[in-house]
Amino acid sequence: MPIDRDASPQEITSLVGREVYSNNGVYVGEVEDLRLNLDAEAVTGLALHQLNTELFDAETTSSRGAIVPYRWVQAVGDVVIVNDIVERVRNGEPETDDVVA
Repeated sequence: MPIDRDASPQEITSLVGREVYSNNGVYVGEVEDLRLNLDAEAVTGLALHQLNTELFDAETTSSRGAIVPYRWVQAVGDVVIVNDIVERVRNGEPETDDVVA
């Protein structure tokens, strides 16, 4: 289901616990928490845990998790779909917005 930014707001806690996949079908992690901009009343990032060890280094997967910018989110349904940028960052392709680990 594509994101309808004009739709009525949903409970943001409904995202917690959903699995996150790249648009190529690669498992990224699970939503543990959300990063919010309270002034703009908007979600700015997804805090992930249970990360895919092939995409993230051992230190990140074992302790802190990672924050994926919300602008990378392509769709939200039973799972969250994000741009394949997560895969490209891991493969060494430079980007202006890296995943925050």
